[in-house]
Amino acid sequence: MRSRLIVAAAAVLATATAAVMPVQAGPSPSPSAPRETRAGLDPALVEGRGATVAFAEQEAEFAVHTGERLSAAASGDIALYTPDRRGTEQRAAYTLTAEASGRDAVRLDRGEHVDFTLTRPANAITVRYSIPDAPAGGGIESPLEVTVDGRHRTTMTLTSRFSWQYADYPFSNDPGTDWLHPDWWRPPTESQAKPLRPSHAYAEQRLLLGRTHPAGATVRLTVPRAAAAAWTVVDLLDYELVAPPARKPAHAVSILRFGADPSGRRDSSEAFDRAIAHAKQRFPGRDAVVYIPAGTFLVTRHIVVDDVAIVGAGNWHSVVTGPSVGFYGRWVDDGGGSRNVRLADFAIVGEVAERVDDDQVNGVGGTLSDSVIEGLYIKNTKVGIWLDGPGSDLLIRDNVIVDQIADGLNIRRGWTGVRATNNVIRNTGDDAMAMWSHYVSGDPAKELDKNTGNTFDHNTIQSPVLANGIAIYGGRDNTVSDNLIADPVREGSALHAGYRHGSTDFQGHLTFARNTTVRAGTRELNWDIGLGAIWFYALEGPLEADFRVVDSDFLDVSYNAIQFVSEWAVKDLYGISHVTVRDVRVDGAGTNVLNARAFGSATVENLDARGVGHAFTNNCGSFHFPPDGPEFAIELVGGNDGGWASWGTWCDDRPTPVEPPEPSPWAQP
Repeated sequence: MRSRLIVAAAAVLATATAAVMPVQAGPSPSPSAPRETRAGLDPALVEGRGATVAFAEQEAEFAVHTGERLSAAASGDIALYTPDRRGTEQRAAYTLTAEASGRDAVRLDRGEHVDFTLTRPANAITVRYSIPDAPAGGGIESPLEVTVDGRHRTTMTLTSRFSWQYADYPFSNDPGTDWLHPDWWRPPTESQAKPLRPSHAYAEQRLLLGRTHPAGATVRLTVPRAAAAAWTVVDLLDYELVAPPARKPAHAVSILRFGADPSGRRDSSEAFDRAIAHAKQRFPGRDAVVYIPAGTFLVTRHIVVDDVAIVGAGNWHSVVTGPSVGFYGRWVDDGGGSRNVRLADFAIVGEVAERVDDDQVNGVGGTLSDSVIEGLYIKNTKVGIWLDGPGSDLLIRDNVIVDQIADGLNIRRGWTGVRATNNVIRNTGDDAMAMWSHYVSGDPAKELDKNTGNTFDHNTIQSPVLANGIAIYGGRDNTVSDNLIADPVREGSALHAGYRHGSTDFQGHLTFARNTTVRAGTRELNWDIGLGAIWFYALEGPLEADFRVVDSDFLDVSYNAIQFVSEWAVKDLYGISHVTVRDVRVDGAGTNVLNARAFGSATVENLDARGVGHAFTNNCGSFHFPPDGPEFAIELVGGNDGGWASWGTWCDDRPTPVEPPEPSPWAQP
């Protein structure tokens, strides 16, 4: 979905000189103290939030290395970029630091290495990295040597073919491109030197090690001296113990029986179709199962699924890949969607290198009701899972979705009873997860188009390059709970409710409960303001439902923790009301706890905050400054601690952010 904010009026805009926090490089860890993290933090700080996963995460900046931390690099090193061409601010968009997990990583030159000490047995690793683009775009390939305890040498081939986007929406993969929309407003200080706005710099690569290595073993990643890449940035290492390939389920039909090629050399699309047809004829209904054994299978178009299960041997073992690969249900608009589908335990690896919104090159698409999508690994497609409704009763769980050109997961128009849980989504080019109640029916009541009664819970989201971690656009009675969202980069933040993108209105309730955001809140360059870790936006209509932000933690917030904003051109028409904020903790904020740039109301109860850079509330209302106070009413009910006695200012339009302290445990009552 397009996520460029509509440009505000000149009265709300200023130059886009980045106001970001100073760099803190931090201490180097001891080789005897490997440090597991979740979203770059001590796991104890985010316990109970996000997905339960099989892998452990270690950040390269906390490992032992001979390279250089990005946060300590000289200005301009590694082609870092901000609109005023400064290069060391960790949270500024269009930098390698901003897109890194934890806002830091390690640069390795040729011959340099980084060592990770395993904290648990592992036979598989995932490396998140960045290498340069080719001078004319299209990417390069470069090796990375892997050894364990100095032995068991193997080589990963890194690629930037699916990384690096430039200029403005919908972006180009040519570093020499001009602005795609020359008439769009841009900050006056923005450099016109090419490449324009380089972004989406990272990718990840998985590797089976061939044997199980014990806790305490050292995995060394070394850039060979003859590597093609002038530099290699290592962001993090995930490692895990992968089970052997699962056997074919009883009564399942193997695609090998119908000519599928596990070497990936020949097109297996027809083999999938024949296997599905045979399984449905022999085992009708939910008993129809098609098995993908271990191997790599080339598929060059959509595989249409309906009333069938497609099951792999595990997503590390069964890989379906190709330029237009995707598993699609039938569309409702074409006579009825698909039902009774299960997609499980295989990988979908596409070849999508640029964003074309009309292209149907998603990992999973169409309409799938009464269905389950689980245990998939989806990489290098346009959107990992994009489902068009109306549809109902869908479970999306235990998937890993990475390196997407656009969204990670989006349920569009008229879905009910969808639960997306325990998914890991990293490095998306648009919203990582979205419920988009797209208004297209023409019914004034808009009920056909509302997403209703859906839940996104216990998901982990890291480094969405554009837009939001989780975004809700209209709908009724939806819930976002128990998620962990870290490091959004630009034109969005961690959590979002917006009446925009042609959505329906909001009705019933929208509940954000027990979520944790980490280093959230980006600088919106079109407006030259910082966004909240959670932000409510009235653009195409008022937000008047029952909005709840409860029992949640906002850690190391770049700007505001909670923000209410309306587009300048409609600020006197559309406001935001009926918001309840209760049992919330803010541990570090660069500017304020609450920021209002709209008319409306919110009730705040039992909100604790510390390490806040400015006044706890920053209330501009709708910028008319009436003598009786701002147009946004903030009611402090009680139990609010940490400095609320001097509870705020009238309106500080663009406060300069202050570096928040590192998050730490809250004292128990």
